[in-house]
Amino acid sequence: MSDALIAQAALAAAVAWGAGFRLYAVVLALGLLGWFGALELPASLQMLSHPLVLGISGLLTLAEFIGDKIPLLDSVSDSIHTFIRIPAGAALAAAFFGDSGGAIQTTAALLGGTFAAGSHIAKAGSRALINTSPEPISNVVASFSEEGLLIGGLWLAFFYPLAFLAALAVFMVATLWMLRRLWRWLRQARPPPAPT
Repeated sequence: MSDALIAQAALAAAVAWGAGFRLYAVVLALGLLGWFGALELPASLQMLSHPLVLGISGLLTLAEFIGDKIPLLDSVSDSIHTFIRIPAGAALAAAFFGDSGGAIQTTAALLGGTFAAGSHIAKAGSRALINTSPEPISNVVASFSEEGLLIGGLWLAFFYPLAFLAALAVFMVATLWMLRRLWRWLRQARPPPAPT
């Protein structure tokens, strides 16, 4: 696999993974990188640099940035965004391979949706647990941590694509482990059925 293809795959995976955390911030970042010429966006993503798209994605990023730090509102937003972040992550990943043929685009979409689902589930699941705590500080800390993770992941994908792909594999395995633990905890916390 060529270095250019590895870089393209890492960036597509990072954008899809990042969409599971902060979709609008990812769209804004891509648009700004394209606007300033720091990244040559594929033809299918060049509309992200349009001033109207930049303005709307900027407003949505700000709204998500604020709302994500308010307990319970973040979980409501995560519930709604389950139906937005995952397909958007798939679409963004596929768009990076817009000129590579249908099979590669479909594969990119499937993997992109998987990465977006992994990060979204990790975010939404951890926030649901954090919201059981009465104090609001842990929520704010978690939100800033997610934003730091997003920035770090995109930076790593941009400059060190192989390192990002390795880190993404570890993240996905950790997410599966967390989901298994969460499922076990939910089953134990459920009250036993009433005797008949």
